[in-house]
Amino acid sequence: MGAAGKPGYRQLLRTPGAWSFVLPGFAARQPFAMLTIGIVLLIQHTSGSYGIAGAVSATAGVSMAVFAPQGGKLADRFGQAAVLVPGVLTHAASVTLLTVLALGGAPLWALFVAAVPAGASVPQVGPMVRARWAALLGDGAGATGGARASLQTTAAAFESVTDEFTFVIGPVLTTALCTGVHPAAGLLAEATLSLIGGLLFAAQRHTQPAPSRPRTPARTARWGARRTSAGAGGAETAGAKTAGAGAAGASGPQRAESGAHRPAASALGVPGVRVLAVVFLGIGSVFGGLQVSLTAFTEEIGQPGINGVLYGVFAAGNMVAGIVCGALSWRRSPQQRLLIAYPLLTLATSALWAVHAVPLLGALGLLVGLCIAPALITGYTLVDALVPATARTEAFTWLTGAVALGQAGAATAAGQLADGFGPSAGFVVPLAGTGLALTTLVLLRGRLATPSTGPVVSGSTRGVGHREAVTVD
Repeated sequence: MGAAGKPGYRQLLRTPGAWSFVLPGFAARQPFAMLTIGIVLLIQHTSGSYGIAGAVSATAGVSMAVFAPQGGKLADRFGQAAVLVPGVLTHAASVTLLTVLALGGAPLWALFVAAVPAGASVPQVGPMVRARWAALLGDGAGATGGARASLQTTAAAFESVTDEFTFVIGPVLTTALCTGVHPAAGLLAEATLSLIGGLLFAAQRHTQPAPSRPRTPARTARWGARRTSAGAGGAETAGAKTAGAGAAGASGPQRAESGAHRPAASALGVPGVRVLAVVFLGIGSVFGGLQVSLTAFTEEIGQPGINGVLYGVFAAGNMVAGIVCGALSWRRSPQQRLLIAYPLLTLATSALWAVHAVPLLGALGLLVGLCIAPALITGYTLVDALVPATARTEAFTWLTGAVALGQAGAATAAGQLADGFGPSAGFVVPLAGTGLALTTLVLLRGRLATPSTGPVVSGSTRGVGHREAVTVD
């Protein structure tokens, strides 16, 4: 692999209209990394139990995993702003309620009940940003042929780096607020950032993907005007999509988007998405298992303040690996890369339980982080090849929800193990989660075949329409 001739981050960020959603999107996704760790720190303070803290955090995570794809499906159909604005308002109110109940000594069942809307309303800004990139680059904005395909991979890497940067800042900020200001300060900051960042992002309507619901001629004209003002040179107009032409930009290859404005069936109908969801469940087990286990470990050694630092080192490794992945030109297919990256991730988690020194744990956490980014980036890249545009936001939210679900289950399991057997036992959870996911990946790897690696799955099998084969990597 080499970087020669590959469009990089500079060209990606020169895509017309990109900066209008990149900056507010970065601000709006910051709270995503703050919610679960904020719940763990607050509930552990009020209850004295890592098991209870992990279980309440897991309830929020499961709720998000269940409801996030539905929000993504609604965003695909009605537009992102129509879903995001009421969502962030609900989220801010729900997190505030959970905080008040925890501080007021409410019964345990009340905390679980309050955690449900707090998780269900988490703003899915990351998948929405990825869908905007896919819409701009898929329309051929500023790229042609292989260059456009390379920009799609670069966009996936850029988003992974952005996500991981939030996981560097979020846990450190939350831990600092909870330990240095007040145990509830982390969650209150999360609610505030969600509200302000989400509303700013929702205001950037001219770059959101075209809703898939049928539109009147007047609404079609207004949509086309907004996309034109965004400067997406050569992009499809909404009117052309409504007519069923499905033509790409003048400089890009043609795409057949049959039913582009009819509600699509669930993206989970694509076999490859189901496999990727299991893969991302395993990745979520790493995040959840480390969050709770690191918290328990630092509490046990009497240095709770370094919890955020250790988790930040882990996330920094993820971010660095993401930068490198986006800067390289890959000769192997995404499917092959995933089959290489995931075993390395599983191997990296295998020694966590045996480490008891802070420097060594930090170094091993960095290694685990370095192994996560390639798997994440490749998974998101595969979505663009496997799923048509009319269901792509939903597909991204299924993967994000899978991470949250894996994180929730791992937080619960690690909390119970840490309470019963000590922090080291909690570190077994990431190994178990990635090991099971790796087994699934190897057995069902054929379902990840893309137009560049194998036969294109027919529309009837995919369950969400059909598009012509395009090179993704």
